Amino acid sequence: MNALTCFKAYDVRGRLGVDLDAGIAYRIGRGFARALSARRVVVGRDVRASSEELAAAVTEALVDEGCEVLDLGLSGTEEMYFATSHFDADGGLCVTASHNPMDYNGMKMVRAGSAPLDAESGLARIRALAEADDWGAVTEGGRRRDVTEGGRRRDVAEEARLAYVARVLSFVDLSALKPLKILVNAGHGAAGPTFDALAARLEALGAPLRFTRMHHAPDGSFPEGIPNPLLPENRPPTAEAVRAAGADFGVAWDGDFDRAFFFDHEGTFIDGEYVVGLLAEAFLAKTPGATVIHDPRIIWNTQDVVARAGGQAVQARTGHAFVKQAMRDQNAVYGGEMSAHHYFRDFCFCDSGMIPLLLVAELVSAGKPLATLVEARKSAFPSSGEINFTLPDPAAAIARVRAAFEPRAEGVDETDGLGLDMGNWRFNLRSSNTEPIVRLNVEAHGDARLVEEGVKKIKGLLT
Repeated sequence: MNALTCFKAYDVRGRLGVDLDAGIAYRIGRGFARALSARRVVVGRDVRASSEELAAAVTEALVDEGCEVLDLGLSGTEEMYFATSHFDADGGLCVTASHNPMDYNGMKMVRAGSAPLDAESGLARIRALAEADDWGAVTEGGRRRDVTEGGRRRDVAEEARLAYVARVLSFVDLSALKPLKILVNAGHGAAGPTFDALAARLEALGAPLRFTRMHHAPDGSFPEGIPNPLLPENRPPTAEAVRAAGADFGVAWDGDFDRAFFFDHEGTFIDGEYVVGLLAEAFLAKTPGATVIHDPRIIWNTQDVVARAGGQAVQARTGHAFVKQAMRDQNAVYGGEMSAHHYFRDFCFCDSGMIPLLLVAELVSAGKPLATLVEARKSAFPSSGEINFTLPDPAAAIARVRAAFEPRAEGVDETDGLGLDMGNWRFNLRSSNTEPIVRLNVEAHGDARLVEEGVKKIKGLLT
């Protein structure tokens, strides 16, 4: 049995030629089909140079297991989520490494009904089968299908995208949209073609939104760098483009566009938790008393907004599989992570980077600029933004921080990593699920100075 190091807490991610290659992708594909007893599977891929080869290996494996494979081609992860439910498939995979470095790739996977996969719900079984690599004879009847059957014959990818666009548009009242200029930065990832389909439909329906496109063409060499706007060093080009375009706001996506990052009209980056608060408030205005899911990294703003709006805030472990399961368990109308993942009950309980764009456009259309919409919340609950540390011994570093702060903490939260409530400020410190990095987030009640001091003290203990 060969141990596979590419399996993480809720997906597959690893270095090419070390943790992941076409042979391993084939084994994962066969394990996926067998673990889920799948007969119909949706497959998509991002724009990375290696993704086409890996997707082809997965497809071959699924066909060898007797599956009907519905190939979306170049697509976003959220398109795979949606298509899995739309085509009533037994599961779906998207070959993507999202925002990881160039020498990485991976897979995000869901079960029937676009339900998430983690160790308990099938991922461990897939791993065990892939590691055993013992398949027996090929199952007859498998095939890759490009054209839908019944009624008008249509390309599978076209059918999926048209239905996806219609679902995304269902989240907003198009008649409420006012003329806005919006800067969109696809980062040369997979977002461009999908956004163009969405924008074309908006125009056909008479929506008064005008878009300035930036780094729009998919390019797996990522000439402007890996698209990950969560990193502060990656934000200035988008900020400058927003100002140059005179845009009302800007949005930038990561490589598989399941995360959406916002900039106000001055090019100021809006930290993810404030967008979560905005969208939570908007959903609760339409569905009073509903439940909202949030992650444990930055919590106070979301909890306060939800409480004021009469909703119920429920915390989930960080990561798309865990938030999606919490969404389903709680029948939550909306969920958000400060890392810019936004989840929607009416989108298969899954995350989308396109839906938030339209929701924010609807909010700004009501008359207040994005900067004004978040201004009071930023003052009430200032935060540090996520700070990353690459450390030789993460466990020892986190232990030093715990020893220094836990004796004085008013509350300890170990939902994900170490969360300590110090009274008028708190922090969360956790190791990444997909990268060898320790991530720090600090927040406070109304005093930005406490955030700065907290970051300084913790950084001193970590490094």
